Amino acid sequence: MAWVNRDKCAIVGIGATPYYVRGQSWPQTTDQLAGEAIMAACADAGIDVKDIDGFAYYSGAGAGYTGKMDTADFMEQLGIREVGFTAALTSGGGGMAGTGGLATAAIMNGDATYVVSVMALQQLPQSRLGTVFGQAAPTAHNSFMQPSGLVGPGHLMSVLARRHMHLYGTTRDAFFEIVQTQREHAMPRETAVRRKPLTREEYFASPMLADPLCRLDFCLETDGAVAFITTTAERAKDLRQKPVYIHASRHGGTRAWGRAFGWMGMPDPTFASSGHKPVADRLWADTGLTAKDIDVALLYDHFSAMVLMQLEDYGFCEKGEGNDFVLSGKLRYANRKQPGAIPLNTHGGQLSEAYIIGMTHVREAVEQLRGTAVNQVEDAEFALVTGGPAAIPTSGMILRR
Repeated sequence: MAWVNRDKCAIVGIGATPYYVRGQSWPQTTDQLAGEAIMAACADAGIDVKDIDGFAYYSGAGAGYTGKMDTADFMEQLGIREVGFTAALTSGGGGMAGTGGLATAAIMNGDATYVVSVMALQQLPQSRLGTVFGQAAPTAHNSFMQPSGLVGPGHLMSVLARRHMHLYGTTRDAFFEIVQTQREHAMPRETAVRRKPLTREEYFASPMLADPLCRLDFCLETDGAVAFITTTAERAKDLRQKPVYIHASRHGGTRAWGRAFGWMGMPDPTFASSGHKPVADRLWADTGLTAKDIDVALLYDHFSAMVLMQLEDYGFCEKGEGNDFVLSGKLRYANRKQPGAIPLNTHGGQLSEAYIIGMTHVREAVEQLRGTAVNQVEDAEFALVTGGPAAIPTSGMILRR
């Protein structure tokens, strides 16, 4: 059955700060970074910031995992008179793509007319996301993870990656192909933090941080902010930019995935997966599309191995066939005209452009569907954007030109 809100709302503005290597955004604050991104999104859409009357966050309205974003603060700082909606999806970056659905719900319910979604991230020495669990106070959960050396998301994901290798024969060559592909895509993009070509020798010489994941399998540690504005499809027609329609948006997950991201208690085959299969099934059912209809994939790439598992969960290849699919070169922009190709993270993703907890992927999807991307996929009609793998919810959103 079709998603009840299909194409009824559109992203009409996108804004971003420069992307900074971790710590180099100081002495700016997260509020300052977020405000700059929101103002840029409003300018892009051709609306006044005072027109905003809704906020749709994710990550529990967190700025990273240690800061907070507060609607009242933004209203005071930006001069917004009144809001009719302010809400956040729970957990972390897994909810990123779900914010489009959250904003759509607010608008279609008549609670707001222009809804902004924003993420600001500032990783100062005391708030590095790569070691967030190790820095946390002991709890029933952390007392399992910390003594086991599971001090950050990468350490947790490394165990899932190793299980996938054990079950399906996946190799580090496939992880390298993902990392090198995205570096290649970042090279012409001026916003990217990493633009230097990456060789095989450099990758395999990179320090092993959490076997089998080396440092280059980990996303960047960066600061910055990205915001996008959603309104009705009808209202979007009168604004500055070409509308990018929210064709479907889903978030959620199963108990087998959610209980184990930090506990390591999930069963096979969920253990060796991205946890996205339930979200993927609902998106395809909502739209009548399949992976073959997607023109560009913006898959959450905090760790290279989880990209491979998402390709399987969304049906770009069969379960256990991710290794060979990746090694075929079908993810590369340069090979986009090959049969079965799916250009992946054409902006360089979180591995090479910047890590703003997924929001750079929405920016790239909007640019692709507007026809203004640096690595433009010809006649791109559908873009898939994902949030997570992470603790529930994971999420996915299909955007349409």
